[in-house]
Order: sequence, then C-alpha cells, then structure tokens
Amino acid sequence: MSLKGIILIIDPVGACMLRSVLAAVLILFSAVSVAQTVTVYSYRQPFLVEPMLEMFTEETGIKTQVVFAQTGLEERLRREGRLSPADVVLTTDISRLATLVDMGLTQPVQSDVLSANIPSQYRAPDNHWFALTLRTRNVYSSMARIGAAELRYEDLATPAFKGKICMRSGKNAYNVALIASMIAHHGEAKTKQWLEGVKANLARKPQGNDRAQITAVAEGVCDYAIGNSYYYGKMLEDPKQAGWAEQVVINFPNQADRGAHINVSGAVMAKHAKNAAGGQALIEFLSGQKAQQVYAELNAEYPVHPEVAPSEMVASWGAFKADVLPVYQLSEHHAQAMKLLDEVRFDL
Repeated sequence: MSLKGIILIIDPVGACMLRSVLAAVLILFSAVSVAQTVTVYSYRQPFLVEPMLEMFTEETGIKTQVVFAQTGLEERLRREGRLSPADVVLTTDISRLATLVDMGLTQPVQSDVLSANIPSQYRAPDNHWFALTLRTRNVYSSMARIGAAELRYEDLATPAFKGKICMRSGKNAYNVALIASMIAHHGEAKTKQWLEGVKANLARKPQGNDRAQITAVAEGVCDYAIGNSYYYGKMLEDPKQAGWAEQVVINFPNQADRGAHINVSGAVMAKHAKNAAGGQALIEFLSGQKAQQVYAELNAEYPVHPEVAPSEMVASWGAFKADVLPVYQLSEHHAQAMKLLDEVRFDL
C-alpha cells in the first residue's frame, strides 16, 4: 500500500481531528496575543505617554498600542460599541472623565493597589475613574507691577481688579471645573454674582489658551491671569516662551481658607475592554511611584501618589494648600456652571 493510500484511508477522521487541533492551537495563540496587548485611547500627548508605556511593557511583558487624538474619542467609543478595541482611556480634566462615565463608556475597577496609590478625593466613589496627575488653577500676577499676591478666587470679582484680569473662554473645561468648585462652596446664586464681577473686571474678551494669558500679563495687557500650573512650567522650559513666564509670579489662591482649586488628568477602563486584566495592570502601573515620577519630571504636573515628590522646578514654586473638595463633586455641578456662563454671557 502506498503512502498516498494510507493518507486517503485516514483522511475522513484523522484530517478532521487535525483540523480541530490546529484550530484550537490558533485560537490559543490568538488569545495569548490579545492578552499581552493593551489598547489605549489617549488625549494625553505622545511625548508624555510613550515613555511610560515602554516602561510598562519592560516591567510586565504586556505590549500596548495607542490611538492618540485631540478630540472625538468619546464619540468614537460610542460608535464602536462592543466592537471597540479600547481597553483604557487616558484623558484630561474631570469633565472628560465624567462625560465618559455618563455616556456609559466605562466600567468600574476594583483594585487595592489603586486605593493605596490614589487618595480618595482623586478617584470616583464607584471606581469608574482614577486621577493620575494634579494641576493647580493658579492666578498669575505681573512681577514688575504687582509682585506676589495673597488673594482668593473670590477677590477677582471685586472692584480692585477692574480691567486687570485675563483668562481664556469660560467654557474651557478647566474654567468650568473652577466655576463648579465655586458652586460647590458658595451655591449657584453667589457664583453667578461672582461670574458677573469677574466678567466686568476682564481687560479683554476671553481668548487664547492658558499660555496666552501668561503672555498677556508679560506684555502689559493685564496684571493678573488665570491658568493651570503645568502650562507655566512648560513655558519656563521652552526657550521661546521662558521670557514671558519669567515676568509673572505664580500665586496659589485661597491659602487662608479652603485652598487652591485642583484639576486632574486620569484614566478609565473602557466598558467593552477585551483585556481588562491588562488594562487594570496598566492603570495600576501609571499610579505607581515609577510612572508618577515620570509624570512629574516630563510635564511639570503634581503626582497624585502622595509619596512622590514634584520635580525640582515645580517644588521651587513653594508648598501650597489644596482644596479638599472631592473632585467627583465638580462633575455634579458641571451643568450648572455651563448654564451660568450662558446666563451672564461670559464669553461675549
């Protein structure tokens, strides 16, 4: 009997078994490959994210693939639905974190590691989001004309600041969060009066980004400006912008009472994550001391991990008292803040 004949004789059973075994092996290899890759959707810039993802892969063996974007990730996730490849979303500001949750695009993560690394005020009570970095919402003053200033956010609405303030659009996420904190502390009616007062004290119509406000103070357009701390740090590190940043003083408001307002960046686990275990490992890694130090050094942000010190430059700005208001409460007042901005026609 020839070899060909033997093959033909066993084909009906043996070939089917072989095909089944091969299929099982392919499925196994595919599952292993998926389990070793975490897909990240990120609003955070590549220069900051990529070094930490490389460290994560080196430490865990889990690979990552990233989709970077400036806008539209929420709609993309909703459109993709169950077919979305996203495991983790990295984003900035509590409003974006809350939007992802409100759109039903997240799932909770139960993790003792995250509970230990991140103070409770900087994570969702239901574990649907976790802050990874902190930024203060500062008031900058002209070094030449004003010098250091002990002030409160509330002071910006008083007559002494008439024509002296610059800020970006009230509807920018950072300012909406600040207004939401004012509502949390003072109520809607008093916050509306405050917004009207701040608008009356603006040196120009709201425009530009946070860096543009610091530049405006340096150029004499205004004496005070509202902006996030890490933009100031990035300007100091940029030879093209350092000259402007060096002409302002960074002031931490409300040090005699509740403390300076805090913005956050953070992470969520995507609702339809295919690799939730790997995604959790990544978020835990980003909250750990090694990654937190990278955040501190590369982007002039304050680490959320209480045992990690800020960079030498950031530390040079001095210690400050932070508002202890739980960050999740800012999202609860987001809609009210937007409504008040419309009512006072803040940007017009």
